[in-house]
Amino acid sequence: MAIGVTMHTFDIQLADVDRSVYEDLSVRVARHPSETDAFMLTRVLAYCLEYEEGIAFSEGISATDEPAVLVRDLTGALVAWIEVGAPDAARLHSGSLQAARVAVYTHRDPVKVAAPWAGKRIHRADEIPLYSFDPGFIDSATGALERRNTLTVSITERRLYLDLNGSSFESEIHVATAG
Repeated sequence: MAIGVTMHTFDIQLADVDRSVYEDLSVRVARHPSETDAFMLTRVLAYCLEYEEGIAFSEGISATDEPAVLVRDLTGALVAWIEVGAPDAARLHSGSLQAARVAVYTHRDPVKVAAPWAGKRIHRADEIPLYSFDPGFIDSATGALERRNTLTVSITERRLYLDLNGSSFESEIHVATAG
């Protein structure tokens, strides 16, 4: 673990009605000094929204050859490559070649995130969803972040209901494609 990394813990109650996923999770997230609260929270939400057997956080910003979140099957093969923030086209192309499924979650304006991808080579770009949230949702929720967090995440009909340390937030989960 890098010097200056701050550990955050999240005790999560996940109820994803859309996918019939109901789990109680306890995760530790290493936050690199250059990582913003918004990026870290988006990373945690991506983990929740993509939760399945074999999901894990990568080494984070320092792992240049892995996405923020990944899913491996029981053999160790990469199944899903999940980026957070504003990855470049080359990372999406590489991830799409390595994993059957690729997704991007962003706390930024999705139009601005996708603009640099136009005209770039991205393998199966039309199959890569770009997920975003209502403007201000992530920034508002980061105000409730602490080192130890209690999080309730409920998703129904692509609407996200979030309770973070006693503060409630909600957002539509918007989706576009990289292609």
